[in-house]
Amino acid sequence: MLGGLRSLTDEIRQLPGPGGETFYDVAGAPLPAENVAAPPRLLPMWDSILLAYAKRTRVVPAQHRPIVFRRNGDVLPTLLVDGYVAGVWRVVDAGVEATAFEPLDEVQWQGLATEAAALLDLLGKRERFAYRRYHHWWDKGLPAADVRVLPESSKGH
Repeated sequence: MLGGLRSLTDEIRQLPGPGGETFYDVAGAPLPAENVAAPPRLLPMWDSILLAYAKRTRVVPAQHRPIVFRRNGDVLPTLLVDGYVAGVWRVVDAGVEATAFEPLDEVQWQGLATEAAALLDLLGKRERFAYRRYHHWWDKGLPAADVRVLPESSKGH
C-alpha cells in the first residue's frame, strides 16, 4: 500500500483491477455491477483524467491518442463514453458539436446530449467560447464516424 494511504486503512478499501493492479476506493461506497456502463461525459481540455495516468490507454485508446494529444501540448476536450475517449467536442453557436471517432448508439448520443445541455446550462450567460482559439484543430480535419450538434436542451431530441 502507498505510504499516504497507510494512515487511512479504516477509511479506504482495496479492490483488484482488471490487470491485477490494486485500486483504492472509499470504504463503504457503493459499487455498481460490473456490467453497468459508465455514463457519458464531456471532459474539458487538459483534464487530469487524460494527463495524470502513467497508462493513459486506460482512458485514451492508442489510436485516438495522436488526435487528442496535439504536438504543441494541447489536449482537446473529449467525449468519454463507457469510460473511454470516443471523440472530441467544442461549443458552437447552436450548442455543443460532438465529433465521434467511431459509431455511437442512440443511447450514448442521448447521454452526451444530456451532458451537453447540462454544460450549457452551467455556462448560462458566461463566455461559452473559451476554447474558440483551438477550433483550428477542427479546421485541419479530424477523423469522424459521426458529427452532431447537441442542442441546448436534450428534451425532445
